Amino acid sequence: MGSEDRGKCLMLWTTLLLSLREIRRNVLRSSLTILGIVIGVWALITMVTLGSGATERVKSDIAVLGYNLVVVLPGVERRTGGGIMPGAEPFEIEDVTAIKEEVSSVAAAAPWSSHPILAVNGNRNWQTVAQGSDNDFMKSRSWRVQYGREFAEAELRGGKAVCILGETVRQELFGRTNPVGEKLRLGKLTYEIVGVFESKGQSFSGQDQDDFILLPLKTLQRRISGNRNIAVIFVSAETEDMAERVKADVGQLMRERRRIAPGAQDDFSVQDLKEISTLIEETTGVLTAFVGAIAAVSLLVGGIGIMNTMLVTVIERTREIGTRLAIGALEREVLMQFLVEAMVLSAVGGLVGIILGLVTAAVSAHLLSIPLAINSAVVLGAFAFSALVGIVFGSYPAMQAARLNPIDALRHE
Repeated sequence: MGSEDRGKCLMLWTTLLLSLREIRRNVLRSSLTILGIVIGVWALITMVTLGSGATERVKSDIAVLGYNLVVVLPGVERRTGGGIMPGAEPFEIEDVTAIKEEVSSVAAAAPWSSHPILAVNGNRNWQTVAQGSDNDFMKSRSWRVQYGREFAEAELRGGKAVCILGETVRQELFGRTNPVGEKLRLGKLTYEIVGVFESKGQSFSGQDQDDFILLPLKTLQRRISGNRNIAVIFVSAETEDMAERVKADVGQLMRERRRIAPGAQDDFSVQDLKEISTLIEETTGVLTAFVGAIAAVSLLVGGIGIMNTMLVTVIERTREIGTRLAIGALEREVLMQFLVEAMVLSAVGGLVGIILGLVTAAVSAHLLSIPLAINSAVVLGAFAFSALVGIVFGSYPAMQAARLNPIDALRHE
């Protein structure tokens, strides 16, 4: 390294020390100055990290079910806002039978309906949901019976008073004991417990997936709901590659069975998990981008705050600047000093914001039971952007300081 290079490095080091000294001299003002930068980076890191974690949770939950699942719902899909518009006629068991017999490449087709119910065991009771289906429900939804067995064919055909418990219901009513073979009261009738499902925990939406009791569909319809309605049909294609074709064939079959005229709008919706996953990811991406835009505005506001503070600093230190210029300091050295001060302020704000954002994201991810998906590119980008804000908004005050006339500056009161 030559003497000229060593001189430049020494000048930069001295400039940095002077900048840190001035910032330390006015700690409160410096802290208030970088507040906008801190909030902007904090919000950006927190929301992007949580958004990425939620997306990962959705992908993992759907991967458990498999991308070969097709969901058939009565009602028209909303064009805006998502969801299904209610009002259409529910399905019938004959619709499920037709799907099994007339649509090729179908591995399982499960009818599904539900009704809220109070479950009672001795002096314990638990408000839960009674769901009615058949053994294809386990195949299509990837549910595994941990204790006991699935329904017998005679139980399904005859609508027998038997049930399989979700893990949450088992814990609330029976503690840690194995309840297979025990009796459980649902409403006014008693049911025999033939199995207990393996726990799945919370879904990506925060819903407890284990808080339900599965009954044979006929049992639910005859003894609890009092109707033959089927709210959803879960169809599982033989392979993931066949899901799209199964979806189209099921849609065509349901149009024929529900006597929908050519060109008329469907009164049902057929969705596969790829479509649902894509929709959720797009929604999460839009929300993350929206919050990122708000964070960018906060960073700009923080940059304006830095510029205002630096302009005030230039006025306060006019005599000091005049003295430096009078004894031989170059304009670029004065320019560099104030520019470095602005950069240090914004960089410190960026670092504090990153730390707060990562801590907040970690705590929130734990509370929401989603993965902590830290995007290093976003973290580095947030820090770089905060430093860039310091350069952009610190340039004008720095140029104002460098252009001061030494004589006028020394006369300044």
